[in-house]
Amino acid sequence: MASDTLTSSARSDAEITGLDALEIAGREKEVSRGTRLWAATWPKLAALAIAILAWQLVVWSGWKPPYSLPGPLVVGRELLTQAQGPQLWEGLVTTLRRAAVGYVFSVAVGLLLGLAVARSTVLRAAIGSMITALQTMPSIAWFPLAILLFELSEKAIFFVVVLGAAPSIANGVISGVDYVPPLLLRAGRNLGARGLNLYRYVIAPAALPAIVAGLKQGWAFSWRSLMAGELIVVGISQTSLGAQLTYSRELSDAPWLLSTMIVILVLGLVVDAAFGAADKAIRRRWGVLDQAGQ
Repeated sequence: MASDTLTSSARSDAEITGLDALEIAGREKEVSRGTRLWAATWPKLAALAIAILAWQLVVWSGWKPPYSLPGPLVVGRELLTQAQGPQLWEGLVTTLRRAAVGYVFSVAVGLLLGLAVARSTVLRAAIGSMITALQTMPSIAWFPLAILLFELSEKAIFFVVVLGAAPSIANGVISGVDYVPPLLLRAGRNLGARGLNLYRYVIAPAALPAIVAGLKQGWAFSWRSLMAGELIVVGISQTSLGAQLTYSRELSDAPWLLSTMIVILVLGLVVDAAFGAADKAIRRRWGVLDQAGQ
């Protein structure tokens, strides 16, 4: 008996030691914040360097003359020149103001429409497929109607931005609500959640990842719609980014055109990073984000 007891005790000590060793190994794998930041940054820097190198190689190949396709250094100098003047910043403010107003309104419409369709069988049968059809329509196809209704005005751009973004957001909400486990709904009702409280405390948190994905896709659609609108409806603003693209094309000013395109691209990357941070925060809250990979 004594021998068995000693053997069992030794085995328990070995198991505990093994678990401690596993925990210590996990701690040793933890990396500093700076290391994680570098691990997330260097692939982007490498991709940027490759893109610039490929651009320069195309310029050196002589495929197009320099006045049609200037090199990275020429465009970089033009971008610095534009950044020192008021025109770029005024255009940036004008475009971002339009984007913010249109997107906020699209979010309100998309969330309300998505929740209504997701929870109403009649509405889903009536307009569920129509929302998807609206989402698949190219934004540029709405501009003839927008111009007929609102002429060449801010309202025409706003109209197209909302029609481009709201269906995507609504579909994200519908998908998120559809995939809420019925067990959660029953548990919420058993705990007394009814009506708006059921949406607030049960449905909305469970559907949040899909909703964020819909918001991100809605932003992409609204941004594309806005750029198309500013390229078409030029006369109402002399400084928007879309108008600067049009003027630089008409003047055959390739450095100005490419530098403006770079600004638009950087804005898209910044917004994507913001949505990525929100998605990471949600996954961390849900416990599906590897702590070592943060």
